[in-house]
Amino acid sequence: MAIRQDLRNVAIVAHVDHGKTTLVDAMLWQSGAFGEHDTVESRGERIMDSGDLEREKGITILAKNTAVRYSGPAVKHSGCDEVVINVIDTPGHADFGGEVERGLSMVDGVVLLVDASEGPLPQTRFVLRKALEAGLPVIVVINKVDRPDQRIDEVREETMDLLLNLADDLVNDGADIDVDALLDVPVVYASAKAGKSSLNQPAPGELPDSNLEPLFETIIKRIPGPSYDPEAPLQAHVTNLDASPYLGRLALLRIHNGTLKKGATVGWVRHDGTMQREHIAELLATEALDRIPVEEAHAGDIVAIAGIPDITIGESLVDLEDPRPLPLIKVDDPAISLTIGINTSPMAGRVKGAKVTARQVKDRLDRELIGNVSLRVLPTQRPDTWEVQGRGELALAILVEQMRREGYELTVGKPQVVTKEIDGKRYEPMENMTIDIPEEHLGAVTQLMAARKGRMDSMANHGTGWIRLEYVVPARGLIGFRTKFLTETRGTGIAYSISAPYEPWHGHIERRLTGSLVSDRAGKAIPYAMIKLQERGSFMVQPGSEVYEGQVVGENARNEDMDVNICKEKEKTNMRAVSADSFEGLVPPRTLTLEESLEFAAEDECVEVTPEAIRIRKVVLNAQERFKIAARARRENK
Repeated sequence: MAIRQDLRNVAIVAHVDHGKTTLVDAMLWQSGAFGEHDTVESRGERIMDSGDLEREKGITILAKNTAVRYSGPAVKHSGCDEVVINVIDTPGHADFGGEVERGLSMVDGVVLLVDASEGPLPQTRFVLRKALEAGLPVIVVINKVDRPDQRIDEVREETMDLLLNLADDLVNDGADIDVDALLDVPVVYASAKAGKSSLNQPAPGELPDSNLEPLFETIIKRIPGPSYDPEAPLQAHVTNLDASPYLGRLALLRIHNGTLKKGATVGWVRHDGTMQREHIAELLATEALDRIPVEEAHAGDIVAIAGIPDITIGESLVDLEDPRPLPLIKVDDPAISLTIGINTSPMAGRVKGAKVTARQVKDRLDRELIGNVSLRVLPTQRPDTWEVQGRGELALAILVEQMRREGYELTVGKPQVVTKEIDGKRYEPMENMTIDIPEEHLGAVTQLMAARKGRMDSMANHGTGWIRLEYVVPARGLIGFRTKFLTETRGTGIAYSISAPYEPWHGHIERRLTGSLVSDRAGKAIPYAMIKLQERGSFMVQPGSEVYEGQVVGENARNEDMDVNICKEKEKTNMRAVSADSFEGLVPPRTLTLEESLEFAAEDECVEVTPEAIRIRKVVLNAQERFKIAARARRENK
C-alpha cells in the first residue's frame, strides 16, 4: 500500500456548540484562504454555516467540506512543499447522525472538540464511538480554555476515560482495536473564537500562546495521509450530493483507488448492484469554499463530478474493465416518525403560489431521500399522507420547516416512536440524556423525568452550584419534554440526549397535563371574547386573526379540552361606558414555533403548516364528530 504525504483528510467532530464550525473558520482565515490582511475580528458570522436555518438556530445541519493549504514547519517532515488538508465540518446534534457517518466515510482521522467547562457530553460519546468503529486516529482539542469556569484537568481526564470505555465496549463486541494506542492520543488546548492553540496547558483564564500552528502541526504528524493500492483500478464512493445551476446534480465523492479524469467513461454501480457506462462531464476540486475545475484527481482526493443526473449517496464509480464496487454507507435506524400530508384545513390554498397538491409534496419528499441517508418515507392507509421516519424530532422539524419556506402547505401529525417486535414482545427506542441544572431545580426535574419513566444512572455536583444528571428515558417520553423542562428550570437548564439500545415497552406515559381551547366556529378572534375567556387559560392566536372550527386557539388550564366561542362580539346597547372599548387587560398571546407546536400537539391534534402561518388543529374538526369518537372509545375500553 502507498501513502500520499501531500494530503490529509480530517473530520471535526464534537457535541453541539463546542466550537466545530468556529474552528474550521479560523483554520480557513489563518491558512490565507481569504487574504493575508483578514483578522479574527473581521470575520463576522460563521462562514461554514451557509444555510438560513443553520444561522438562525446556531447549529450545523449538513456536513460540509473545505480545503486548507498548509505550508508551515511541519510540512518538512512530510517531504512536501505544501499539504492540502480536506476538512469535513460535521453536525454535533445526534438527530443528524447520518451526516456524521457520511463524513467519517470520507476521512482518515478526526479532531475531537471538547468544551473546557462542559466536558464530554452525549453527542461527544456518539461521534467518538463512530470514529473508533471506523478505526480512525483521534486528536483531542480542548476548546474554550479561556472560559472563567474552565476545568481543563477534569475535562482531559473525562475525555481519556471516555476513550478507554468506548474502546473496551468495542473490544467486547469483537472489534479489533489497539487500546494501548489510545493512551497516546495528543491533546491540543485551543480557543477557536480567538484563533489560538497550544500543546501546553495555559494558565486559568488565559488564552493559548500561539495561533493555530500547533493544531496544524499535530494534524500533519498524527493523521496519516490517504493509503491506496497503486495497482488497483478506479474506486470512488459517493458520500454527498449538491447542485449547480449550470451543471445540474453534483456528486461529492472520495477516491479510494485509481485516477478519475474529466471526460472519462466510467462504470456507475447502483444500489441494486447493476452497472452502466457514464461520462464524467465535469470534475471539480475544493479550494477553500469554492469548487474549481481540474483535469484529473487521484486516490485520497475529495472531489465533485457532474454528468450523472440520477446518482445517489452510497453508490460507486468503478473501472469498466475491472469493476470493484465499494460497500454501501450504513447508518443507524430511525427512531421517531411523523405523518406529513397535504393541508386539509378550511384555510388551505389561500397563500398565493403555495404548493398544495399531493404530487408536489410527494416529489419533495422523494428529493429529500436522495441526499438524506438517515430518512425513510413510507406510505400510510390515509390518502395523500406519508409516514416520515428520522433520527429525532429536531431533524424532522427541520425538514418540515425547510418545506414551509419553500412554499409548501402541509398537515403534520404528532411525532411518534418507531417500535420493534423482538421475540414477540414490543420494544421501544431509548435515549441517554444528560441534564445540567442549577441545584435549586433538582426536585422539579427529577419529578419531571420520573413521570416520563426516566431511570437515573448518575448524579454529580462539581461544586459550582450546578448538578449534572444522567438518565435513560424512553424516546417518546422526550416528545414535548423540552418546553416543560425550560419552564421548570426558568430557562436555565441544559438537556442533551442521544439514542440508546431498545428496551421493552415501558407502559403509559402522560404527555400533557393541560387541555386545549378549541374554537367551536369559524370567524375572527374578537378581543372582547378573549378577555372573557382568558381566565380559562392562555391563547395562541392574535386578536383579529381568522380561525376555523376545530382550530386550537389556546391552552386550557385544566386537563380537558374545551370548545369556546372566541368570535363572540359584545352586544350593542344604547349605554356608554368609559372603559367600553379598553382591551388593556388582554394578556398577549403565545407565539409557538414549529418545534413548539409539534411538542404541544396532543394525540388527537395535528399541525397545519403554511408559508405564512403555523396552526394547531384537531384531526377531526367537527365537535359533534369528536364527541362521538370519544364516546365510542370509552365504550370499547370498558
